[in-house]
Amino acid sequence: MKIREALTHPWFTVRTQIALGLFFIVAALPKIADPPSFAHMIYNYRLLPGPLVNLAALTMPWVELLTGIALVCGIWRRTAASLVGALLAVFIVAISLNLFRGNAIDCGCFDVADAGKSVEERFRDMQFVILRDVGMLLLVAQGLLGADRAESDRAA
Repeated sequence: MKIREALTHPWFTVRTQIALGLFFIVAALPKIADPPSFAHMIYNYRLLPGPLVNLAALTMPWVELLTGIALVCGIWRRTAASLVGALLAVFIVAISLNLFRGNAIDCGCFDVADAGKSVEERFRDMQFVILRDVGMLLLVAQGLLGADRAESDRAA
């Protein structure tokens, strides 16, 4: 079996999709439960104009939840994986910009009420989150390649 065939094997692809989907579902729930705290986290990034902060805080968690559910259920796989990839790219850029600017933020990924960390701890967390999100982007790429294989197998 070639490497590409192994990486795009349906067994692996399904498990990758489920893992990514669960990750995004778990990340969305605290944000949906506490929109004001999540809006504050988004505001701390200093990237969006004020009026868009609340809109982002209200919509982003639902996009995360719905794409996560779609991945877990195996529906709209390509669309859900593409949206997850786009979200991850935005997260990576946003956190990297703040790291570059020296703005130590709490990412707001899972615990929107996270507070009390030192500046050094927040910088370490930001670096870890960037690496984690890059790793998840690789999983998204695997899911998209796996979806391509599934489509070509059905066509054959």
